[in-house]
Amino acid sequence: MKVVKPGIVTLLVTYVIALTLMVMPMPATFDVFRPDWVTLVMLYWIIALPHRVSMGTALILGVLSDVLLGSIVGVHALGMVIVAYLAARNFQRLRNFALIQQAVVIAVLILLKRFIVFEANVFLHDAEFTLSYFWPVLTSAVFWLWVFPLLRKVRRQFGVS
Repeated sequence: MKVVKPGIVTLLVTYVIALTLMVMPMPATFDVFRPDWVTLVMLYWIIALPHRVSMGTALILGVLSDVLLGSIVGVHALGMVIVAYLAARNFQRLRNFALIQQAVVIAVLILLKRFIVFEANVFLHDAEFTLSYFWPVLTSAVFWLWVFPLLRKVRRQFGVS
């Protein structure tokens, strides 16, 4: 009989909440500022638990993001896997940064992900560039200051290791 690793339910719940926040209806004026919730949650778990969450999780979350957003399957997955690789490769360094420094690094990683997704969309169906496409980079960095302590508290309270 195989036992489920402790904390897997907590990980899945945080992913479901992030996916829900990604597609939750918002007024059009605020929708352009929507943080990249799935990437934020994934990056937290990669930094906190690199032995449990890495590129495979990023691929699954990317495909689920593609399906939920109605984009071509693989576009978000490509961006998520590349960002997950960079975060997993440097997780020890990221752990030691102050929260503000982490927010800057997270902003750069989300900028890279959004750029990859944008370039894939340009290649696939001639997407047009608008500056508002990159607003979520700033809002994600700001929300990192709130998401990191919240998920750390969840991890410690539920004993996810």
